Amino acid sequence: MEPENTRIPLVHQFALLQISGATWYRHQNQVLVTKVDSVDLEVMHQIDKIYTKSPFYGVRKITHQLGQDGHLINHKRVYRLMQVMGIAAIFPHPNTSQSNVQHEVFPYLLKGLTISKPNQVWGVDITYIRLNKKWSYLVALMDWYSRYVIAWKLSDNLETEFCMETLGLALCRSQPEIHNSDQGSQFTSEGYLNILKTQPVSISMDGRGRCMDNIFTERLWRSLKYEEVYLKEYQSFQEAKESINQYLNFYNHERLHQSLNYQTPAKIYFENQQLIKNIKIQGGEKHS
Repeated sequence: MEPENTRIPLVHQFALLQISGATWYRHQNQVLVTKVDSVDLEVMHQIDKIYTKSPFYGVRKITHQLGQDGHLINHKRVYRLMQVMGIAAIFPHPNTSQSNVQHEVFPYLLKGLTISKPNQVWGVDITYIRLNKKWSYLVALMDWYSRYVIAWKLSDNLETEFCMETLGLALCRSQPEIHNSDQGSQFTSEGYLNILKTQPVSISMDGRGRCMDNIFTERLWRSLKYEEVYLKEYQSFQEAKESINQYLNFYNHERLHQSLNYQTPAKIYFENQQLIKNIKIQGGEKHS
């Protein structure tokens, strides 16, 4: 493979070599992971803090911020670590290894849309979760009207399967009118899209570099990091999973949200669904 070859696009290289894009991207990520040492891990933790506070920062701004914080490293190393963390794809730069040009891409459907009820729009995203001597990844599907987290899953890798499992779990609980995601390879994979295509769901995808399109999930990540992850030193994957589970239950059912007029996401999500159900029942009774 020659990823920087401008004469032969990656999609044509895949065809010539008779390999799938997913296989190559998986191999690239594994190569990057093997190059991470204890010093890099600490830098990754610092990148996570900077990115969580300022998700609109690109590689160079994060590099400068790291320098001001005492981590003197170049932007190429920062870029490599951000690829490992799975966050490089949201920035508009050439030759990214986080998206797959073979995969189907759908239009962005949320421009000018007023979100006025539960299950109108679900958003999905992945974030980096630091452990004591390693890291993991958290995916979550959120109802944008109520901020209720429908389903989530923690994984020790960025393979597509944990995202597909989370989507399947969410669809067993309810169903959105619109499913919105970025163009990351997990959400444009054939397996993930095939699950959505079996449902009467419209598929929406953010344009490249539009990280703020997913603002509600970004706020979830910020709350999770500052109120849970940064306060803890998870010693194992299982400890992180159990602690995050407790926090997300608190987030859904107990944490008061100013943007929701100091109500909980669960209260908004389930009460509004019941209201919609009652309206439909009353309408049916009147019609009969």
